[in-house]
Amino acid sequence: MPKMKSHRGAAKRFKLTAKGKVVYKRAGHSHLLEGKSAKRKRPARRPGLLDQTDLGRIGRLLPYG
Repeated sequence: MPKMKSHRGAAKRFKLTAKGKVVYKRAGHSHLLEGKSAKRKRPARRPGLLDQTDLGRIGRLLPYG
């Protein structure tokens, strides 16, 4: 049987941790930063952890993790 293909858009946006959690870059920290408060920009620096309820959808897009 041939290999399954990863969804390339999802592969660029999500990474799997060693324990199988999904990490992503938070929105709102790439441009137009002068008009945003520091309180709004600070959490956007840290990566986000995907909620467990969405793991199935991302798992289908990234079959090999």
